[in-house]
Amino acid sequence: MRALLVVNPSATTTSARTRDVLAHALASDLKLDVATTEYRGHARDLARRAAESGNVELVVALGGDGTVNEVVNGLLHSGPDPEALPRLAVVPGGSTNVFARALGLPNDVVEATGALLDALREGSERTVGLGLAAGTPGSEDEAVPARWFTFCAGFGFDAGVVGRVEQQRERGKRSTHSLYVRQVMRQFFGETNRRHGTITLERPGEKPLENLVMSIICNTAPWTYFGNRPMYALPQASFDTALDVLGFTKLSTLAATRYGTQLLTSTPERGPQGKHAVSLHDQDSFTLHSQAPLPFQMDGDHLGLRTSVTFTGVRRALRVIV
Repeated sequence: MRALLVVNPSATTTSARTRDVLAHALASDLKLDVATTEYRGHARDLARRAAESGNVELVVALGGDGTVNEVVNGLLHSGPDPEALPRLAVVPGGSTNVFARALGLPNDVVEATGALLDALREGSERTVGLGLAAGTPGSEDEAVPARWFTFCAGFGFDAGVVGRVEQQRERGKRSTHSLYVRQVMRQFFGETNRRHGTITLERPGEKPLENLVMSIICNTAPWTYFGNRPMYALPQASFDTALDVLGFTKLSTLAATRYGTQLLTSTPERGPQGKHAVSLHDQDSFTLHSQAPLPFQMDGDHLGLRTSVTFTGVRRALRVIV
């Protein structure tokens, strides 16, 4: 089997030694090429070329969720075609690795490598659904290119937190849980529209949901991790269904404390609930509009400010080794 290993050397827990050990292990079973990313978007370009070549059967991503997202967008540049496209394999090398862990893979590089080799020998794979976000026709974001996400997107508060964390990392700060907590607090107390939301959710044939302060879109569960603790914003979200949405109509100090506590104590059976929380399950298509530009993120990557985003849940989009 011909395979491409895409390595992000800047990922939090990825090193040259990790790359070499993984490459040696994979080369014993595969005809392997190794490529190291050199700029933002490089993993996407490498995966796209692999998909277009027609002779690569597997692309392995070594890095964090951002690397995985780029590889997925490269593989799906011309649209989903699970039977024709190379399969995806993931070896976690980032700080959180939500997609890999949601697939049930170990969060340790060595253990994940062993699991990957076992899966390849056994021919173990699954076809997962993904999310697609694009600029809404007729809006000022209409020209924004469509982009795939593997586990979550956010419009509003959580995307603002992601943006703050990225700014700190660009200044040399390490990606730690304390860094995220500090940015959550700064975003919360710097937020001006916590009581009167600007977001409207529109679905075909349904009454709009208005005045949302923030929204979380999940393609799987858990939504993220706090250390080793999974956080289930939308416990029913699954790679086998379309998209789930969680929105809040109010984020006062009391409400934020309640829902934050619920997230920290959430389980696969129970996520945030209350009169200011709205959740939708298995949504094929919907649009989020905002009266004012809001931060937007996908798979933990801050993508700037948007006023309107249209989401589509695409079932059985890509084959993944598990």
